[in-house]
Amino acid sequence: MKWIQNISLSLFLIGALLVSTSSFGSALQVDSTDTASGNSVTVISVEGAIGPTTTNYIRRGLETSIERNAEALIIEMDTPGGLLTSTQDIVQLMLASEMPIAVYVTPSGGNAGSAGTFITLAGHIAAMAPTTTIGAASPVSMGGGQQDTVMQKKIFNYSESFIENIAKERDRNAEWARSAVRDGEAITETEALELNVIDFISRDLDELLVQMDGMEVEGEPLQTAQASIERLEESFAEKFFSFIMRPEIMLILTMVAIYGIVGEVTNPGAIVPGVAGVIALILLLYGSASMPINVAGFVLIGLAIVLFVIEAFTPTFGILITGGAVSFFLGALMLFQEFPAEMQLSWYWLVPATILTVIFFGWIATSGIKIQFTEHRTGLESLIGKKAKVVDTIDQNGGRIMISGEYWNAVTESDEKIKSNQWCEIVRFEGLTVTVKPHKPNKEIDHGVN
Repeated sequence: MKWIQNISLSLFLIGALLVSTSSFGSALQVDSTDTASGNSVTVISVEGAIGPTTTNYIRRGLETSIERNAEALIIEMDTPGGLLTSTQDIVQLMLASEMPIAVYVTPSGGNAGSAGTFITLAGHIAAMAPTTTIGAASPVSMGGGQQDTVMQKKIFNYSESFIENIAKERDRNAEWARSAVRDGEAITETEALELNVIDFISRDLDELLVQMDGMEVEGEPLQTAQASIERLEESFAEKFFSFIMRPEIMLILTMVAIYGIVGEVTNPGAIVPGVAGVIALILLLYGSASMPINVAGFVLIGLAIVLFVIEAFTPTFGILITGGAVSFFLGALMLFQEFPAEMQLSWYWLVPATILTVIFFGWIATSGIKIQFTEHRTGLESLIGKKAKVVDTIDQNGGRIMISGEYWNAVTESDEKIKSNQWCEIVRFEGLTVTVKPHKPNKEIDHGVN
């Protein structure tokens, strides 16, 4: 079990370090915002899949821009898509914001796909760098999983109406926006400018600031040509929670939770595996509450654990182990079924995780479980419950019995006497004295010690 303890200890120490320093990282962010003032713009960078931490990051960007009295908040974005629920939250923030928001799809080769299309259209100002694309906003890629025909139609209708309202609110091409959802259409930055999907094509951030200068947003002209750029990076906590919400990390947390807790049960007093397992479980529950985790996946993983444990007591020549492996694999596969396609777990993670779990339960955990529930076979503990011959009459004051050819002092645990040549049952050992009770024969074969 040593290697389990070492791995668990490492994971525990890393997690504790990340959590303990997250508040320090946030404090640094707050201090940096206090120094910024005057004619400036706040810039945040959104990369990768859109999720709950992205919502928090953009919300903090808006709050910081207001505190700095900035001219605008600029969101640099490169995303393949993300969760529809998080996209809805971000769009609501942007549409309700009085702070001018510019969405800039960058760098060259970047993409505002799926959820990124909704967010780009929701900006007061939309811009793209050369050789970037926007579109492919189909809810199939945003919602993940397979839907029945009726549900799929409802999702498409809602998404089309949602993106159309966004486009109309920002005076953009609503017809193209609907086609991006309905037909999954994607276009380049040049086509987007021609179709009134975006406002500018900007080579870099400085050019965008010049292009934005003088535009009237929320009734006020922007003065960005000479504005200073104040970047707001993700806080340590945002990076950490964004990291643990990745499907492969959530799978690892699931395995650590299982291994740690089972390791503690099979090796009581180890402490470290149990603590690491509980921490991993808490982080997993936090991620599950924020992400569209499929509950059926957790049920199948739980069934796999039950099958593995049963195999430890009722050997079935690998039948239950095989069933548990299949159940674990399908459970892990279904666990992230509701994630967008770009966030779903690949088989390169599922297969090794299944093999490792089978090895863990088939060898280590099974041995530990058997030990915990197996009678003692050596030492004095192995004699407890066995019967022995009384040599001298035993009462609460004393007496003698014969155990494996040796005389032992004995006392009864009650005021009942046990006469010489009768049988007694060993209850416990206390030093060189044995506590016994009268033996009551039953139909089962009695095992005695002489």
